[in-house]
Amino acid sequence: QVQLVESGGGLVQPGGSLRLSCVASGFSLSSYALNWYRQTPGKERELVAAIASFGDNTIYADSVRGRFTISRDNAKNTAYLQMNNLKPEDTTVYYCDVARITRGQGNLVTVSS
Repeated sequence: QVQLVESGGGLVQPGGSLRLSCVASGFSLSSYALNWYRQTPGKERELVAAIASFGDNTIYADSVRGRFTISRDNAKNTAYLQMNNLKPEDTTVYYCDVARITRGQGNLVTVSS
């Protein structure tokens, strides 16, 4: 079964850090670029970060550049989103996505004191 499974979300105080993981199964993640999106109900989804298939090219939304880092370990069929210096406005559901293949179920990140 082709799927992406995320983990690592939760509650963190402002200024704190979290790392999201995205594990692929049923296909080889190394063949694809991977995206991390976030979406709040009633709003358009936002592309947070993206990484090329071999990790040699990354892009970030202006809102997270310098705070978030996207990476991947193709040997583990896994991608990551390291989120540092989190702000309350980062609170929402994050999900990983491989275009035209599948997306994860979503993982809630809550930044609050």
